[in-house]
Amino acid sequence: MTSIENFGRVLAIAPHPDDEVLGCGGTLARLSATGNEVHVLVATEGKPPQFPKEGVERVRVEMHAAHEVLGIAGTHQLDLPAAALDTVASSQINAAIAERIEAIRPDSLLLPFVGDIHTDHQIVFMAAMVAARPRHADAPKNILCYETLSETNWYAPPTTPAFVPNVFVDISDTLQKKVEAFQKFESQVRPFPEERSVEAIEALARMRGATVFLRAAEGFVNVRQIT
Repeated sequence: MTSIENFGRVLAIAPHPDDEVLGCGGTLARLSATGNEVHVLVATEGKPPQFPKEGVERVRVEMHAAHEVLGIAGTHQLDLPAAALDTVASSQINAAIAERIEAIRPDSLLLPFVGDIHTDHQIVFMAAMVAARPRHADAPKNILCYETLSETNWYAPPTTPAFVPNVFVDISDTLQKKVEAFQKFESQVRPFPEERSVEAIEALARMRGATVFLRAAEGFVNVRQIT
């Protein structure tokens, strides 16, 4: 994967609304600006009584506003129960994600990291990997995992998988788009030093960028690449 154009048609899968913005919003904005067709699949939705209906609807509106900022071509939702994917049969989750992957036919998949502390993230990763098995010519050629602030770094490496990025996407020109998109999630933005804050998003982007002598970047773990 030598250039942003080689991502082709892209599908970012988010366990919950805003994970895709936190994890790869700058990359999605850059891909859209370059002319790549970018889709987002959100796996879950909050269900009452744990998540009040009014709050769920507010997040849905915020999500569409954020995706408009990023230039997302298609927003797709599975409406599986948030924070309760472990109560759903894995075959059902696998089939739901597989159906969307087959319909969209992405060249590249952007997934949550298997080592994230949230069980929903782990389950979505595994289901997507099942759905993306290279068993035919239309299977995704590139699979990358993104890091989600407040999820990816809170597990317990080396007991659990550590996120060690080996792919870096320059988001120097789209970091502010990422921030703008996250700010659309007014219900989710927190004051610094909480991780779900504008300052933390900018700090991580600057740090990942400096790792490879860029002004800002998003880091990914390369799971599979077929060339």
